[in-house]
Amino acid sequence: MALYRLGRVSLALGVMGAILPSCAGGSRPELPAATFVATREMPSDEYVIGPLDQLNVFVWRNPELSAKVQVRPDGRITTPLISDMPAVGKTPAMLADDMKIALGEFIKDPIVSVIVENFSGTYSQQIRVVGATEKPASIPYRANMTALDAMIAVGGLNEFASGNRSRLVRYDRQTGKQREYRVRLGDLLKNGDVSANVRLEPGDVLIIPQSMF
Repeated sequence: MALYRLGRVSLALGVMGAILPSCAGGSRPELPAATFVATREMPSDEYVIGPLDQLNVFVWRNPELSAKVQVRPDGRITTPLISDMPAVGKTPAMLADDMKIALGEFIKDPIVSVIVENFSGTYSQQIRVVGATEKPASIPYRANMTALDAMIAVGGLNEFASGNRSRLVRYDRQTGKQREYRVRLGDLLKNGDVSANVRLEPGDVLIIPQSMF
């Protein structure tokens, strides 16, 4: 009977051993590796204004109408003569055009510029890192950002992290669906494996699980 029980335990352990590598992300595709330093810096999509961004609204030859404002949590701004102008979701150029139309009711042919001085961005432009990291956070995306850049920003993996079981969740704009990829953050940060460094896109979410043992 003891031998029978021992055999059953061994069989169970063998099954778990076969399952765990699969759970570690083997069924998820991997992204191509990114270089640590981009060989050619490329601009990303146009910046979209988000809540809490700091804006400098400049009206040429009308300093009394110019203002430095912060986008409110409701996504609007208020400047001299203009109340509750929607700002979130627009590029600085789009907001400048809307401000020009609104100010045109008061002054002739206004020339308006909008400069973003402090960046937060919309949620769809942020990189979110959650799970077993030193300080989970939302990070404003910047052009040519990689997984290594994001992990440096959040202080790396904590002592309980299972880095190689991490996954990246990305919204595919073409299909309108969410896709998941395996990301080997343990190999990247602990072993310096450059092939594990991947390029990020606006809106990506890095999820880092804790170790099972």
